[in-house]
Amino acid sequence: MRAVMCHALYLVNLASRDGEIRAKSLESLRATMETAHAIGAEAVVFHVGSHLGYGFDEAVDLVTPALRKVLELTTDELWLCMENTAGAGGTIGRSIDELAALCDALDGHERLGICIDSCHWWASGIDVSDPEALDRAVAELDARIGLDRVRGLHVNDAAVALGSNRDRHERVGLGTIGDGLATFLGHPAFARLPAITETWEDKGGETEDLDRMRALRRRGARRRAARGGTRRT
Repeated sequence: MRAVMCHALYLVNLASRDGEIRAKSLESLRATMETAHAIGAEAVVFHVGSHLGYGFDEAVDLVTPALRKVLELTTDELWLCMENTAGAGGTIGRSIDELAALCDALDGHERLGICIDSCHWWASGIDVSDPEALDRAVAELDARIGLDRVRGLHVNDAAVALGSNRDRHERVGLGTIGDGLATFLGHPAFARLPAITETWEDKGGETEDLDRMRALRRRGARRRAARGGTRRT
């Protein structure tokens, strides 16, 4: 294995106004960090949670103290990575602006990272299949947060339309993004990052899904090179 990243429970909600839920979410996230450290993982990926409609600004005030505590468990080898969301309801992290606001609230902590999910970007309105749209998103990510904070990718196709704000994954290459995932995987900004697929079909050890993902990455890199876009954005 070249990289190990752990994913915290989806039930974590550091933005809940319910103190008990917030405390249990913090406890769960801390436990995941401790496990990740014990097995030598490189990152813990998590969803910040949902403000359930009361507003993002107030949510930042609730989330920040909890994240400061979790960040105390990071090391040079183990980072804490926020994942972007599809944008349903009051979920936090639906845009680069929201992720950047959290980074700023935490004073740009040196081991606070980002995990980009292709399906979530698509569902939140970023067309990862379009080279120019993806270039704009990557440039904004670099300017607002820094590409050095992007520590990994979740490579999922989508079972929903662009901009639908619904979190519905599909197997790589078989959804509404389809062959367009080659553009995402072939972007030079992501070339050296761990690429993890969360949606697959297990047929007793066959690697069909991973093979398809690798083929898409090669295809995307070739197309990028043909466009003269080998330079890292």
